[in-house]
Amino acid sequence: MSSATYELTKESDSLLKLTDPRFQNVIKFLEITGNLKRTPRTGWVDIGVHQPESVADHTFRTAFLCMIYADMHALDTLKLLRMALIHDLPEAVIGDLMHSQKTAKTKQKEQNAIQSILDFLPETHRENYLAVWNEYKEGKTKEAKAVRQLDKIEMALQAKEYEKMGTPNKSLERFINSAKDATAWPDLKQLLCCVLEEN
Repeated sequence: MSSATYELTKESDSLLKLTDPRFQNVIKFLEITGNLKRTPRTGWVDIGVHQPESVADHTFRTAFLCMIYADMHALDTLKLLRMALIHDLPEAVIGDLMHSQKTAKTKQKEQNAIQSILDFLPETHRENYLAVWNEYKEGKTKEAKAVRQLDKIEMALQAKEYEKMGTPNKSLERFINSAKDATAWPDLKQLLCCVLEEN
């Protein structure tokens, strides 16, 4: 086989791989998740924060928090990271909802959204990720409880950053109080105190 023929064969193989329906579906999945980069966090919009963070911004730092915490406490790091990345995924379709806006109807929409998004992935992965998302929503396992608390701590950190940028403290109180109410573990309470610069 000549070098030219070999290169042509390699190029054809690459094109076949690129047009593989599995990859096309993964690309579609990524396009949908990309909506999170353009979805502002509704709570910050509600209090008039200028150029509020996106859901993806929040997810990104929550994932870092989860990774560090899991590594420091011998938890299942991969599971915490998956939960952190997936926990707000339905918002790529239905938008960001504040806790006060959630009803039985919106929860069903959330369930439908996560299933429709994950349908673009291979069945094994789809079932695995859906199980992780359901575990997070149920909040019964140690990993789920950790992520739910760290999610709120990240929100509190963002609130403190907005305060430093000039957002009135009174507007941010409900976010701080929500984080305090959600944080139960002693070490995470200590972390939250550090975030809030409280002794």
